Amino acid sequence: MVIPTWLVLLTVVGFLAVLVLDFVIVDRRPHAFSTKDATRWVLVYIGLAVAFGLLILSQFGSEAAGQFFAAYLTEYSLSVDNLFVFLVIMTSFAVPSVLQHRVLLVGVLLALVLRGVLIVIGVSAIARFEPLFLLFGLFLLWTAWKVAFTDSSEEPDVQNNGLVRFVSRFMPTHNEYVGTRLTTRIDGVKYLTPMALVMVAIGGTDIMFALDSIPAVLGLTTDLFIVITSNAFALMGLRQLYFLLNGLISRLVHLARGLAIILAFIGVKLSMMGIEAAFGLPLPHIDTFTSLSVIVLVLATTTVTSLAVTRHDGAAEGADSDSAD
Repeated sequence: MVIPTWLVLLTVVGFLAVLVLDFVIVDRRPHAFSTKDATRWVLVYIGLAVAFGLLILSQFGSEAAGQFFAAYLTEYSLSVDNLFVFLVIMTSFAVPSVLQHRVLLVGVLLALVLRGVLIVIGVSAIARFEPLFLLFGLFLLWTAWKVAFTDSSEEPDVQNNGLVRFVSRFMPTHNEYVGTRLTTRIDGVKYLTPMALVMVAIGGTDIMFALDSIPAVLGLTTDLFIVITSNAFALMGLRQLYFLLNGLISRLVHLARGLAIILAFIGVKLSMMGIEAAFGLPLPHIDTFTSLSVIVLVLATTTVTSLAVTRHDGAAEGADSDSAD
């Protein structure tokens, strides 16, 4: 797919404009994010992604648009599962509620840059050696098994995050927040604040997630423009989704199984493409519409069944809250 220069420039300018607008309107005065605020911004970012997909449809046809929507939904759904880890990180570092949006904003910006590097490497490697599809496919199948059978209640050891420990080696750290500042000076010595460390933890953890999600997207499309933009839209809307789903994440009890099914499906698709490229065997091709349909169906089913199963728990919590008042 040949991308015209005007579309590349429009996309870059659009992303920068939205981020600046978000920073000026939302983050200029740090405050606790309400559910109403989060809902409004989630709808804004989803609307922007849909509008971009329709632009792709008008310029390049249904195949390219289907690839974008499938990649975007895959990235976004995998991100929902990662929000639990973000919640653990915020709790571990005792991030004040008024500073959490700034933490996620900078962490996501860091992840955007680092993911861009990984995406370019992955797409270039596949372009030079298509049998890599098989390796990526087997990796996704292993990841699907791990997601399906790993205890999701087991909390990660955030304080021993490798990237955080690496950064801490080069500068002393302070244990108190100083507003949104990343460093503070005490008795002439510069210290990193917890704000800097939690941003590093968020960005570094997201890179670990990217090792799963990027191969999954490459199973849907290898077009560099679509892979990068679908990742960008998913990441940009992740901050608001965190605040919106903060109290709902624990109710999505079937999400891990749904993500495992999606990863396994894409893993099979990639493996078949890799076998065909490596050995020349004619295997069935799973088209974009089928991939998109499977992703939407699995996400819808796991969300509905999760909320149905935990409906009584949510009602019980609400009753307890009312009685406490």
